[in-house]
Amino acid sequence: MNEDSDDLWFLPGQPEDQAMLAPLPRVAVSERDQLVPWERAQAALALLLARVAARLGALDDRLLRAPKGWRHRLALSVAADLSWFAGERVTPERLALWLSLRLAGAQEDAQALARVGWAMRRLSSGPGPEEGLQAFLGRHEPGQGAEPLGERIESWQSVMAAAGDLHPLVRAAFGFYLWPMAGLGHQGDRLEAAVTAARLAAGECRGGANFVPLSLPGAGRGPKDPEARLRAWIEGAESAILKATRQLDQLERWQSEARDRTAKLSGRTPGQLLAVLVEWPLVSAPMAEHLTGASRAAVQRNLTWLTDHGLIREVTGQGRYRFWSIDGA
Repeated sequence: MNEDSDDLWFLPGQPEDQAMLAPLPRVAVSERDQLVPWERAQAALALLLARVAARLGALDDRLLRAPKGWRHRLALSVAADLSWFAGERVTPERLALWLSLRLAGAQEDAQALARVGWAMRRLSSGPGPEEGLQAFLGRHEPGQGAEPLGERIESWQSVMAAAGDLHPLVRAAFGFYLWPMAGLGHQGDRLEAAVTAARLAAGECRGGANFVPLSLPGAGRGPKDPEARLRAWIEGAESAILKATRQLDQLERWQSEARDRTAKLSGRTPGQLLAVLVEWPLVSAPMAEHLTGASRAAVQRNLTWLTDHGLIREVTGQGRYRFWSIDGA
């Protein structure tokens, strides 16, 4: 492999790399022996960890006080980002269309969207992996002759329980590293591992942030040394948290301006429509009609007003099957 290829350490490994990893029950290493290098790495990166934990705390507090639609939109964005890491390459707009209208192209496209839709739902709401990993994953037992899924999950959970004293960000990275060793990942597939880690990393959040945004390099294979892996993970999380904060800044500015400029409009539809536009990156008239409960005529009239006043833009340029998006967010 040349030097350029070596720089792409964050990309998923080749399937054969994963196939050579033995499940945890067969690894002749004690739980304590696996933990010690990560405890040392956490101590060595204490200052970096404290800085990122403070940024996460600020994000958590902001989301705790924010409209519900902010969390929904952020989960869409992060799920789409993780899809690129998993090789699906789904944009937030495509994911929004799939979740709201079940619009997809080829069968393979629909399968990819379904997987990323699962990621978005697990990120945004519901019990986390700590309350039952098998239920969280929605997995069933494998076919005859395969090692029982329950045993593999139990092995992973046993080691994770021993790692309970690690900071949630570090524990999430440790769990992600253990995932293929436990035999939980399909060949080359780490979307489930990344989503599980994102939820685990938010273990000390107060309810605003259900998950921690992760960047692709930070969620990749990384170098073999635990300290180097953890540094890449934490720095990647910091980058993703800062990106999420900028997105929320843009949403807040737009929402404040939109409320001021629509204050003179009568009825409940303008406010309801603004909430829908904040929650979803793309909105159609039928979708807005369904989510607001307003009539098609009222929805269309308000969409036209918002477009004419520069608050939203129509993105298709078509006369039919049109979609609108917030302008500038």
